[in-house]
Amino acid sequence: MNLIQIISFTHRQFDFDEIGLFHLEDSIRIQSLAKIKSFLEAEELMYLSTCNRVEFIVLKKDKLNDENILELLQFFQERNSDLNILNFMDRVEVRHNEKAIHHLFSVASSLDSLVVGEREIITQVRKAFEECKDNGLCDDVTRVLIQLTIQTAKKVYTESKIATRPVSVVSLAYLELKKFIVHKPKRFLIVGAGKTVASMLKFISKSQQHEYVIYNRSVDKAQQLSDQLNLKAKVSPLTELGKNKENFDYIITCTGAKDVVLDLEKYNNVNPDRNKSIIVDLAVPKDCSEEISKIDTVKMINVAQLKQRADENLKARSKEIDGCLEIIENQILEYNAIEKERELERAMQAVPESIKGIRKKAYAEVFAKELAGLDPDAREVLDSLVNYMEKKYISVPMKMAKEILLKESIK
Repeated sequence: MNLIQIISFTHRQFDFDEIGLFHLEDSIRIQSLAKIKSFLEAEELMYLSTCNRVEFIVLKKDKLNDENILELLQFFQERNSDLNILNFMDRVEVRHNEKAIHHLFSVASSLDSLVVGEREIITQVRKAFEECKDNGLCDDVTRVLIQLTIQTAKKVYTESKIATRPVSVVSLAYLELKKFIVHKPKRFLIVGAGKTVASMLKFISKSQQHEYVIYNRSVDKAQQLSDQLNLKAKVSPLTELGKNKENFDYIITCTGAKDVVLDLEKYNNVNPDRNKSIIVDLAVPKDCSEEISKIDTVKMINVAQLKQRADENLKARSKEIDGCLEIIENQILEYNAIEKERELERAMQAVPESIKGIRKKAYAEVFAKELAGLDPDAREVLDSLVNYMEKKYISVPMKMAKEILLKESIK
Protein backbone atom coordinates (compact mmCIF):
# COMPACT_ATOMS: atom_id res chain seq x y z
CA MET A 1 0.00 0.00 0.00
CA ASN A 2 1.32 3.44 -0.93
CA LEU A 3 1.91 6.11 1.71
CA ILE A 4 0.86 9.75 1.35
CA GLN A 5 3.80 11.89 2.44
CA ILE A 6 4.61 15.59 2.32
CA ILE A 7 7.97 17.37 2.25
CA SER A 8 7.53 20.97 3.43
CA PHE A 9 9.60 24.14 3.17
CA THR A 10 7.41 26.81 4.80
CA HIS A 11 7.56 30.22 6.47
CA ARG A 12 7.50 28.48 9.84
CA GLN A 13 10.99 27.04 9.37
CA PHE A 14 12.55 29.07 6.54
CA ASP A 15 13.08 32.67 5.52
CA PHE A 16 11.29 33.81 2.37
CA ASP A 17 14.53 33.99 0.40
CA GLU A 18 15.30 30.40 1.44
CA ILE A 19 11.86 29.22 0.31
CA GLY A 20 12.52 30.98 -2.97
CA LEU A 21 15.39 28.57 -3.64
CA PHE A 22 12.80 25.83 -4.18
CA HIS A 23 10.59 27.69 -6.63
CA LEU A 24 10.70 26.17 -10.11
CA GLU A 25 10.26 28.50 -13.07
CA ASP A 26 7.59 27.73 -15.64
CA SER A 27 10.06 26.78 -18.36
CA ILE A 28 11.74 24.02 -16.32
CA ARG A 29 9.11 23.04 -13.75
CA ILE A 30 7.62 19.90 -15.32
CA GLN A 31 10.98 18.56 -16.47
CA SER A 32 12.45 19.13 -12.99
CA LEU A 33 9.48 17.51 -11.25
CA ALA A 34 9.73 14.46 -13.52
CA LYS A 35 13.35 14.02 -12.37
CA ILE A 36 12.36 14.47 -8.72
CA LYS A 37 9.57 11.92 -9.08
CA SER A 38 12.05 9.47 -10.60
CA PHE A 39 14.82 9.68 -7.99
CA LEU A 40 12.29 9.66 -5.13
CA GLU A 41 10.79 6.50 -6.73
CA ALA A 42 7.36 8.03 -6.22
CA GLU A 43 4.17 6.57 -7.66
CA GLU A 44 2.65 10.06 -7.78
CA LEU A 45 4.01 13.56 -7.16
CA MET A 46 2.35 16.96 -6.73
CA TYR A 47 4.19 20.27 -6.33
CA LEU A 48 2.64 23.24 -4.49
CA SER A 49 4.51 26.55 -4.61
CA THR A 50 3.28 29.83 -3.08
CA CYS A 51 4.96 32.94 -1.69
CA ASN A 52 5.39 31.36 1.74
CA ARG A 53 5.75 27.63 1.08
CA VAL A 54 6.93 24.89 -1.22
CA GLU A 55 5.37 21.46 -0.64
CA PHE A 56 6.02 18.13 -2.35
CA ILE A 57 3.06 15.74 -1.96
CA VAL A 58 4.50 12.28 -2.54
CA LEU A 59 2.80 8.91 -3.01
CA LYS A 60 5.38 6.20 -2.35
CA LYS A 61 5.43 2.55 -1.27
CA ASP A 62 7.98 3.08 1.50
CA LYS A 63 8.67 5.94 3.89
CA LEU A 64 10.76 8.89 2.76
CA ASN A 65 14.11 8.77 4.51
CA ASP A 66 17.11 11.06 5.01
CA GLU A 67 18.70 9.84 1.78
CA ASN A 68 15.60 10.89 -0.18
CA ILE A 69 15.61 14.36 1.40
CA LEU A 70 19.36 14.70 0.84
CA GLU A 71 18.97 13.85 -2.83
CA LEU A 72 16.17 16.41 -3.15
CA LEU A 73 18.32 19.11 -1.55
CA GLN A 74 21.27 18.21 -3.75
CA PHE A 75 19.04 18.57 -6.81
CA PHE A 76 18.19 22.15 -5.83
CA GLN A 77 21.74 22.93 -4.72
CA GLU A 78 22.90 22.31 -8.30
CA ARG A 79 20.66 25.25 -9.31
CA ASN A 80 21.36 27.40 -6.23
CA SER A 81 24.81 27.35 -4.67
CA ASP A 82 23.46 29.37 -1.70
CA LEU A 83 21.59 26.30 -0.46
CA ASN A 84 23.32 24.91 2.64
CA ILE A 85 22.30 21.25 2.69
CA LEU A 86 23.14 20.48 6.32
CA ASN A 87 21.34 23.60 7.53
CA PHE A 88 18.26 22.80 5.46
CA MET A 89 18.21 19.12 6.50
CA ASP A 90 17.75 20.21 10.11
CA ARG A 91 14.65 22.27 9.29
CA VAL A 92 12.79 20.51 6.47
CA GLU A 93 9.52 18.93 7.65
CA VAL A 94 8.40 15.49 6.47
CA ARG A 95 4.95 14.13 7.32
CA HIS A 96 3.41 10.72 6.68
CA ASN A 97 -0.15 9.48 6.18
CA GLU A 98 -2.68 11.02 8.60
CA LYS A 99 -0.29 13.78 9.72
CA ALA A 100 0.36 14.59 6.05
CA ILE A 101 -3.36 14.66 5.27
CA HIS A 102 -4.07 16.85 8.33
CA HIS A 103 -1.31 19.22 7.22
CA LEU A 104 -2.64 19.50 3.66
CA PHE A 105 -6.20 20.10 4.87
CA SER A 106 -4.87 22.80 7.23
CA VAL A 107 -2.88 24.44 4.44
CA ALA A 108 -5.88 24.59 2.08
CA SER A 109 -8.05 25.91 4.92
CA SER A 110 -5.41 28.63 5.45
CA LEU A 111 -4.76 27.59 9.08
CA ASP A 112 -1.09 27.12 8.19
CA SER A 113 -0.89 30.17 5.92
CA LEU A 114 1.09 33.33 6.46
CA VAL A 115 -2.28 35.08 6.65
CA VAL A 116 -4.97 32.94 8.27
CA GLY A 117 -8.25 33.14 6.40
CA GLU A 118 -6.94 33.91 2.91
CA ARG A 119 -8.98 32.07 0.30
CA GLU A 120 -6.53 32.24 -2.60
CA ILE A 121 -4.75 29.11 -1.35
CA ILE A 122 -7.71 26.97 -2.55
CA THR A 123 -7.16 28.09 -6.13
CA GLN A 124 -3.41 27.57 -5.78
CA VAL A 125 -3.91 23.99 -4.56
CA ARG A 126 -6.38 23.19 -7.35
CA LYS A 127 -4.17 24.61 -10.09
CA ALA A 128 -1.07 22.89 -8.71
CA PHE A 129 -2.89 19.55 -8.85
CA GLU A 130 -4.26 20.16 -12.35
CA GLU A 131 -0.83 21.03 -13.71
CA CYS A 132 0.78 17.94 -12.19
CA LYS A 133 -2.04 15.63 -13.29
CA ASP A 134 -2.11 17.04 -16.83
CA ASN A 135 1.60 16.32 -17.11
CA GLY A 136 1.40 12.76 -15.81
CA LEU A 137 3.04 13.42 -12.44
CA CYS A 138 0.07 12.33 -10.31
CA ASP A 139 -3.11 10.31 -10.75
CA ASP A 140 -6.18 8.98 -8.95
CA VAL A 141 -4.90 8.75 -5.37
CA THR A 142 -3.82 12.39 -5.44
CA ARG A 143 -7.10 13.29 -7.17
CA VAL A 144 -9.17 11.86 -4.31
CA LEU A 145 -6.91 13.55 -1.74
CA ILE A 146 -7.14 16.98 -3.40
CA GLN A 147 -10.89 16.63 -3.95
CA LEU A 148 -11.37 16.16 -0.19
CA THR A 149 -8.77 18.84 0.55
CA ILE A 150 -10.73 21.45 -1.39
CA GLN A 151 -14.02 20.21 0.07
CA THR A 152 -12.55 20.58 3.56
CA ALA A 153 -11.32 24.11 2.90
CA LYS A 154 -14.72 25.20 1.61
CA LYS A 155 -16.39 23.63 4.65
CA VAL A 156 -14.05 25.51 6.98
CA TYR A 157 -14.72 28.82 5.25
CA THR A 158 -18.48 28.20 5.24
CA GLU A 159 -18.95 26.87 8.77
CA SER A 160 -16.52 29.11 10.64
CA LYS A 161 -15.62 32.79 10.84
CA ILE A 162 -11.99 32.12 9.99
CA ALA A 163 -12.37 34.06 6.73
CA THR A 164 -14.21 37.02 8.25
CA ARG A 165 -12.61 40.10 6.72
CA PRO A 166 -10.10 37.86 4.88
CA VAL A 167 -6.74 39.47 4.16
CA SER A 168 -4.34 37.95 1.65
CA VAL A 169 -0.69 38.89 1.30
CA VAL A 170 -1.68 41.05 -1.67
CA SER A 171 -4.44 42.89 0.17
CA LEU A 172 -2.17 43.37 3.19
CA ALA A 173 0.35 44.99 0.87
CA TYR A 174 -2.33 47.16 -0.69
CA LEU A 175 -3.66 48.31 2.70
CA GLU A 176 -0.11 49.34 3.59
CA LEU A 177 0.41 51.06 0.23
CA LYS A 178 -2.97 52.82 0.48
CA LYS A 179 -1.68 54.84 3.42
CA PHE A 180 0.65 56.66 1.04
CA ILE A 181 -1.64 57.10 -1.98
CA VAL A 182 -3.15 60.59 -2.11
CA HIS A 183 -6.45 61.31 -3.83
CA LYS A 184 -5.10 62.20 -7.24
CA PRO A 185 -3.60 60.21 -10.13
CA LYS A 186 -0.02 59.04 -9.68
CA ARG A 187 2.60 57.32 -11.80
CA PHE A 188 3.36 53.64 -11.14
CA LEU A 189 6.38 51.65 -12.30
CA ILE A 190 5.30 48.00 -12.55
CA VAL A 191 7.73 45.09 -12.87
CA GLY A 192 6.10 41.77 -13.77
CA ALA A 193 2.64 40.91 -15.08
CA GLY A 194 1.72 37.75 -13.18
CA LYS A 195 -1.22 37.02 -10.90
CA THR A 196 0.18 38.83 -7.87
CA VAL A 197 0.80 42.03 -9.83
CA ALA A 198 -2.61 41.70 -11.49
CA SER A 199 -4.29 41.40 -8.07
CA MET A 200 -2.49 44.50 -6.79
CA LEU A 201 -3.44 46.49 -9.88
CA LYS A 202 -7.09 45.51 -9.49
CA PHE A 203 -7.07 47.16 -6.07
CA ILE A 204 -5.12 50.21 -7.19
CA SER A 205 -7.01 50.94 -10.40
CA LYS A 206 -10.52 50.85 -8.90
CA SER A 207 -10.97 54.56 -8.20
CA GLN A 208 -8.11 56.52 -9.76
CA GLN A 209 -6.87 56.87 -13.34
CA HIS A 210 -3.19 56.43 -12.55
CA GLU A 211 -0.48 56.15 -15.18
CA TYR A 212 1.53 52.96 -15.48
CA VAL A 213 4.75 51.77 -17.05
CA ILE A 214 4.86 47.97 -17.09
CA TYR A 215 8.06 46.02 -17.62
CA ASN A 216 7.74 42.30 -18.19
CA ARG A 217 9.62 39.45 -19.85
CA SER A 218 6.64 39.00 -22.17
CA VAL A 219 5.44 42.32 -23.61
CA ASP A 220 2.31 40.59 -24.95
CA LYS A 221 1.36 39.40 -21.47
CA ALA A 222 1.93 42.89 -20.06
CA GLN A 223 -0.25 44.40 -22.77
CA GLN A 224 -2.93 41.81 -22.14
CA LEU A 225 -2.95 42.72 -18.43
CA SER A 226 -3.20 46.41 -19.30
CA ASP A 227 -6.11 45.77 -21.65
CA GLN A 228 -7.96 43.55 -19.16
CA LEU A 229 -7.82 46.20 -16.43
CA ASN A 230 -8.30 49.10 -18.86
CA LEU A 231 -5.12 50.78 -17.66
CA LYS A 232 -3.44 53.85 -19.06
CA ALA A 233 -0.16 52.01 -19.49
CA LYS A 234 3.01 51.85 -21.53
CA VAL A 235 4.57 48.37 -21.76
CA SER A 236 8.20 47.49 -22.31
CA PRO A 237 10.38 44.35 -22.19
CA LEU A 238 12.08 43.62 -18.89
CA THR A 239 15.47 43.99 -20.56
CA GLU A 240 14.77 47.73 -20.92
CA LEU A 241 14.28 48.29 -17.18
CA GLY A 242 16.71 50.93 -15.94
CA LYS A 243 17.41 52.51 -19.32
CA ASN A 244 14.88 55.34 -19.06
CA LYS A 245 14.00 57.96 -16.47
CA GLU A 246 10.45 57.20 -15.36
CA ASN A 247 9.56 59.89 -12.77
CA PHE A 248 7.50 57.36 -10.83
CA ASP A 249 5.77 57.73 -7.46
CA TYR A 250 5.42 54.03 -6.69
CA ILE A 251 7.04 50.76 -7.74
CA ILE A 252 5.25 47.42 -7.62
CA THR A 253 7.31 44.38 -8.49
CA CYS A 254 6.77 40.64 -8.44
CA THR A 255 8.57 38.39 -10.92
CA GLY A 256 9.64 34.75 -10.85
CA ALA A 257 13.29 35.67 -11.33
CA LYS A 258 15.90 33.85 -9.29
CA ASP A 259 18.16 36.91 -9.05
CA VAL A 260 17.60 40.60 -8.25
CA VAL A 261 15.70 42.40 -11.02
CA LEU A 262 15.99 45.97 -9.76
CA ASP A 263 19.47 46.77 -8.43
CA LEU A 264 20.75 50.10 -7.15
CA GLU A 265 22.15 51.18 -10.52
CA LYS A 266 18.85 50.58 -12.32
CA TYR A 267 16.92 52.29 -9.55
CA ASN A 268 19.13 55.37 -9.80
CA ASN A 269 18.66 55.39 -13.56
CA VAL A 270 14.86 55.35 -13.40
CA ASN A 271 14.80 57.79 -10.49
CA PRO A 272 17.91 60.00 -10.86
CA ASP A 273 16.42 62.85 -8.82
CA ARG A 274 15.99 60.52 -5.84
CA ASN A 275 12.36 61.53 -5.42
CA LYS A 276 10.51 59.98 -2.48
CA SER A 277 9.17 56.60 -3.56
CA ILE A 278 7.20 53.68 -2.18
CA ILE A 279 8.26 50.22 -3.35
CA VAL A 280 6.10 47.11 -2.97
CA ASP A 281 8.25 44.04 -3.57
CA LEU A 282 6.13 40.87 -3.36
CA ALA A 283 8.59 38.57 -5.09
CA VAL A 284 10.13 35.52 -3.43
CA PRO A 285 13.08 35.80 -3.59
CA LYS A 286 13.07 39.61 -3.56
CA ASP A 287 13.23 41.54 -6.83
CA CYS A 288 14.89 44.60 -5.25
CA SER A 289 18.41 44.73 -3.87
CA GLU A 290 19.03 45.48 -0.20
CA GLU A 291 20.90 48.69 -1.15
CA ILE A 292 17.68 50.28 -2.39
CA SER A 293 15.88 49.73 0.92
CA LYS A 294 18.67 51.67 2.70
CA ILE A 295 17.95 54.86 0.76
CA ASP A 296 16.39 57.52 3.01
CA THR A 297 13.75 58.50 0.45
CA VAL A 298 12.55 54.93 -0.09
CA LYS A 299 9.77 53.20 1.81
CA MET A 300 10.02 49.44 1.16
CA ILE A 301 7.10 47.03 1.60
CA ASN A 302 7.93 43.34 1.14
CA VAL A 303 6.51 39.95 2.04
CA ALA A 304 8.74 39.47 5.07
CA GLN A 305 7.53 42.73 6.61
CA LEU A 306 3.92 41.63 6.23
CA LYS A 307 4.51 38.69 8.55
CA GLN A 308 3.99 40.91 11.61
CA ARG A 309 0.57 41.94 10.34
CA ALA A 310 -0.17 38.31 9.61
CA ASP A 311 0.68 37.38 13.20
CA GLU A 312 -1.80 39.99 14.42
CA ASN A 313 -4.35 38.48 12.06
CA LEU A 314 -3.68 35.05 13.54
CA LYS A 315 -4.29 36.27 17.08
CA ALA A 316 -7.55 37.94 16.08
CA ARG A 317 -8.85 34.71 14.60
CA SER A 318 -7.40 32.26 17.11
CA LYS A 319 -10.81 31.67 18.68
CA GLU A 320 -12.00 30.10 15.42
CA ILE A 321 -9.10 27.70 15.01
CA ASP A 322 -10.32 25.00 17.44
CA GLY A 323 -13.61 24.74 15.55
CA CYS A 324 -11.76 24.55 12.24
CA LEU A 325 -9.51 21.78 13.54
CA GLU A 326 -12.60 19.80 14.56
CA ILE A 327 -13.95 20.15 11.01
CA ILE A 328 -10.61 18.92 9.66
CA GLU A 329 -10.60 15.88 11.97
CA ASN A 330 -14.09 14.91 10.78
CA GLN A 331 -13.07 15.42 7.17
CA ILE A 332 -10.07 13.13 7.64
CA LEU A 333 -12.46 10.38 8.75
CA GLU A 334 -14.56 10.99 5.64
CA TYR A 335 -11.46 10.97 3.46
CA ASN A 336 -10.32 7.64 4.92
CA ALA A 337 -13.73 6.09 4.16
CA ILE A 338 -13.81 7.46 0.62
CA GLU A 339 -10.23 6.44 -0.10
CA LYS A 340 -10.88 2.89 1.16
CA GLU A 341 -13.82 2.57 -1.19
CA ARG A 342 -11.85 4.07 -4.04
CA GLU A 343 -8.91 1.77 -3.31
CA LEU A 344 -11.30 -1.17 -3.61
CA GLU A 345 -12.59 0.17 -6.92
CA ARG A 346 -9.04 0.49 -8.23
CA ALA A 347 -8.32 -3.10 -7.21
CA MET A 348 -11.52 -4.27 -8.88
CA GLN A 349 -10.75 -2.52 -12.16
CA ALA A 350 -8.94 -5.62 -13.41
CA VAL A 351 -11.90 -7.92 -12.67
CA PRO A 352 -14.02 -7.14 -15.78
CA GLU A 353 -11.12 -7.83 -18.12
CA SER A 354 -10.30 -11.07 -16.29
CA ILE A 355 -13.90 -12.27 -16.58
CA LYS A 356 -14.02 -11.33 -20.25
CA GLY A 357 -10.82 -13.31 -20.74
CA ILE A 358 -12.39 -16.37 -19.11
CA ARG A 359 -15.47 -16.01 -21.29
CA LYS A 360 -13.39 -15.65 -24.44
CA LYS A 361 -11.38 -18.78 -23.64
CA ALA A 362 -14.55 -20.74 -22.82
CA TYR A 363 -16.16 -19.77 -26.12
CA ALA A 364 -13.04 -20.20 -28.27
CA GLU A 365 -11.44 -23.28 -26.68
CA VAL A 366 -13.10 -25.12 -23.77
CA PHE A 367 -16.64 -25.34 -25.17
CA ALA A 368 -15.96 -24.54 -28.81
CA LYS A 369 -17.33 -27.87 -30.15
CA GLU A 370 -20.48 -27.76 -28.00
CA LEU A 371 -21.20 -24.17 -29.03
CA ALA A 372 -20.78 -25.01 -32.70
CA GLY A 373 -23.66 -27.48 -32.44
CA LEU A 374 -26.15 -25.04 -30.92
CA ASP A 375 -28.98 -23.61 -33.02
CA PRO A 376 -29.28 -19.77 -33.18
CA ASP A 377 -32.06 -19.55 -30.59
CA ALA A 378 -30.15 -21.65 -28.06
CA ARG A 379 -27.00 -19.63 -28.71
CA GLU A 380 -28.90 -16.40 -28.08
CA VAL A 381 -30.23 -17.70 -24.76
CA LEU A 382 -26.76 -18.85 -23.76
CA ASP A 383 -25.22 -15.46 -24.62
CA SER A 384 -27.87 -13.67 -22.59
CA LEU A 385 -27.24 -15.97 -19.62
CA VAL A 386 -23.47 -15.50 -19.80
CA ASN A 387 -23.84 -11.71 -20.10
CA TYR A 388 -26.09 -11.68 -17.03
CA MET A 389 -23.66 -13.82 -15.02
CA GLU A 390 -20.72 -11.70 -16.14
CA LYS A 391 -22.33 -8.51 -14.83
CA LYS A 392 -23.22 -10.16 -11.53
CA TYR A 393 -19.73 -11.50 -11.04
CA ILE A 394 -18.51 -7.90 -11.29
CA SER A 395 -21.21 -6.08 -9.30
CA VAL A 396 -21.91 -8.54 -6.45
CA PRO A 397 -18.34 -8.71 -5.02
CA MET A 398 -18.09 -4.92 -5.24
CA LYS A 399 -21.38 -4.49 -3.38
CA MET A 400 -20.39 -7.01 -0.69
CA ALA A 401 -17.00 -5.33 -0.21
CA LYS A 402 -18.63 -1.90 0.13
CA GLU A 403 -21.04 -3.26 2.74
CA ILE A 404 -18.10 -4.63 4.72
CA LEU A 405 -16.37 -1.24 4.57
CA LEU A 406 -19.58 0.46 5.73
CA LYS A 407 -19.92 -1.90 8.72
CA GLU A 408 -16.29 -1.25 9.68
CA SER A 409 -16.79 2.51 9.53
CA ILE A 410 -19.86 2.24 11.81
CA LYS A 411 -17.87 0.30 14.36
